Amino acid sequence: MAAETYAKGLEGIIAADSSICKIDGVNGNLYYRGYSIFDLAAECSFEEVTYLLLYDELPAPTQLAGFSKKMRGSRTLAEPIIQMVRFFPTAAHPMELLQSVISYLSGYVTHHIEHSATCNCRNTLHQVAQLASVVAAHGRFRDGKEYVPPDPDLSHGANFLYMLRGSMPDPLESEIMDKCLLLHAEHGFNASTFTARVVASTLSTCYSSISSAIGSLYGSLHGGANERVMSMVQEIGGIDNVKTWVDKALSEKRKIMGMGHRVYKVKDPRAVIMERYLEQLSEFKNDYTYFEILKELEKTAGERLSGSGKTVYPNVDYFSGAVYLLLGIPPILFTPIFALARVAGWLAHILEQRSDNRIYRPRCQYIGPDALEFVPQEKR
Repeated sequence: MAAETYAKGLEGIIAADSSICKIDGVNGNLYYRGYSIFDLAAECSFEEVTYLLLYDELPAPTQLAGFSKKMRGSRTLAEPIIQMVRFFPTAAHPMELLQSVISYLSGYVTHHIEHSATCNCRNTLHQVAQLASVVAAHGRFRDGKEYVPPDPDLSHGANFLYMLRGSMPDPLESEIMDKCLLLHAEHGFNASTFTARVVASTLSTCYSSISSAIGSLYGSLHGGANERVMSMVQEIGGIDNVKTWVDKALSEKRKIMGMGHRVYKVKDPRAVIMERYLEQLSEFKNDYTYFEILKELEKTAGERLSGSGKTVYPNVDYFSGAVYLLLGIPPILFTPIFALARVAGWLAHILEQRSDNRIYRPRCQYIGPDALEFVPQEKR
């Protein structure tokens, strides 16, 4: 009998083949279906990348036009869903709303088909299109404002900002928001994606699979790091305080949020691109406060940690929170934005899982007692 392999948390274990995403942690690159994230961010929209993830190829102009029309036509929320968002408990986190509403959405799909053998998820696009509408509506309701219907003439990122704000965003803001969604659309077998595939492997619906992925993303070890980065920036207060703050944080063995990644051994390629967006927005808003603090923190932390034999670099969360704040997005919506972007990757993985399915059934290593003698209740 072959020796059994054990890895806590399945770390390093290859659980499936996938053609969706390649992470080059050594050289600092990320590929969707073989295309570099640098090229995709420079040339593509979120809708085009969603097509790539779902159909395994970049669309021709006519294909993209048809796909965009269908995706934009799927953004409108049914009135009962709007009311669910409106009256969801205000004390609840919006990620709890998303996990609940994705199942509710399934009841409002035209010609909804229940199980995966004939599932039409790729055709309806309701999960990808409507999560953004739900997050924007929730943001409006939290501020005591009314629901803003989607605009089919806008890109996915621009429409999200429009529905959230109630006014037309600037073209630069629109482009950056759309690119931010693109950068978060996929990232291999992370916890939420693996969760989606596990549920999909039971031949559950794509809605149930995505709901489970949202629950996984809600965990503090997976989503929400960019929110904690901005709390750290607020604590630092100004560029002149960075060195003192870093020395104190390291002496207290505190983690510098947004620095380091489990896979990338160099700077996260998404952070490289996101940094550029932050600089552009800072110039546009004439406010370099966040950019200057983050760059000085990156430099100082790198110098201090390299002296102790460690090398850490920013990941995608390091700059994204500052970008969102400059776009007028409150921190409570940061993780939901991650979800409304990553849903494209989740759906791609669900479909791939079903194409050559085998239910996930790992074993555990039992460490409890063996063969205890049973004691009758009256003798315990």
